[in-house]
Amino acid sequence: MNSRLSIPVFVVLLLAAGPSYAAGVNIGVVAPSGGNFASLGAQIAAGAGFEAEASKNAVTAVDEPCTVDGGKAAAEALINAKVQIAVGFLCTETLEGALPRLKEAGIPAITVSVRSRILMEDALKNGWPLFRMAPVDGDEAEKIVDVILTTWTAEPIALVDDGTIHGRELVEAVRNALEEKGLKPAFVDTFRPGQDQQIGLVRRLSKAGVTHIFIGGDRADVAIIARDAHAENIPLVLMGGDAMRSADQPLPLAIGVQAVALPDYAGLPEAAAIAQALRDKGIEPEGYVLPAAAAAFVAGQAVGGAISENKPLFEKLIGTTFSTVIGAVKFGPDHELSDNPFRLVEWRGGKFLPANAAAE
Repeated sequence: MNSRLSIPVFVVLLLAAGPSYAAGVNIGVVAPSGGNFASLGAQIAAGAGFEAEASKNAVTAVDEPCTVDGGKAAAEALINAKVQIAVGFLCTETLEGALPRLKEAGIPAITVSVRSRILMEDALKNGWPLFRMAPVDGDEAEKIVDVILTTWTAEPIALVDDGTIHGRELVEAVRNALEEKGLKPAFVDTFRPGQDQQIGLVRRLSKAGVTHIFIGGDRADVAIIARDAHAENIPLVLMGGDAMRSADQPLPLAIGVQAVALPDYAGLPEAAAIAQALRDKGIEPEGYVLPAAAAAFVAGQAVGGAISENKPLFEKLIGTTFSTVIGAVKFGPDHELSDNPFRLVEWRGGKFLPANAAAE
């Protein structure tokens, strides 16, 4: 993930120094301050720190080395700092080490990154206080299936993948779910990724009579398929997955190509004001910046609401709808987001727009 990291020094240093800089709800922010994930940690620190400052809450920053032992140390640091709730948590290993102690201390943890379904199953079984503001494994395929069943059922469809583990498993999950619903693809194939042209694949698709294709592959290959289909005068509706959220190079993506992906949060109407305020401070609202800001907002609102309503924090977190900069956030009894965060988007004007907005 690209990051300019033009982040004010006071935010970056949150992770290194770990001070609380305001009075209010004491929110722990757990994120890497060094190593391979330092840039992502800086995004989390920037977003959570910006929101906490705006809400006059306190931030206690804790380094995340992404190890089980590091998770245990992070939990002790959070407990010693008397935080009421913690956000961030980029790595599964951190949570595995931290959650047992956080359970004992009654400190909920909100991850903005970890997607492991098994970890949440373990958390629910053991009563660990984990809440997830990130997709869970399987959400992407589930949304793709929903889109196909909603908009493509009358069309001859194809499923193709690039032969990689991710592409193959994604397409297989989509195929199995569609066939369980009674929709059998007219064509299934695997292509070789990273080629200069995909004319052979395009012609096979045309010969099979399909018009709508889901592609389990990366953005560059989808761009080449779209270009070659246009050159062969073969009208195809193409849709990719979350891997489409990458740089528009080396070949620009054709207008109208669709994707089921996490939205560009900075482009959402509800994020416009905070995105501009972040940029005014030299913080580019990319990557985890806005999700971390949303997590810090949820944390502050949940603690404040629990206190004012005299109810347990866990009870306040479950079932409450929080209006955040990335949209409405609500946790179900399973501690997962009630709504699948993936959306159907379409490439228009140099960016992915919600499909309904792109059509207007």
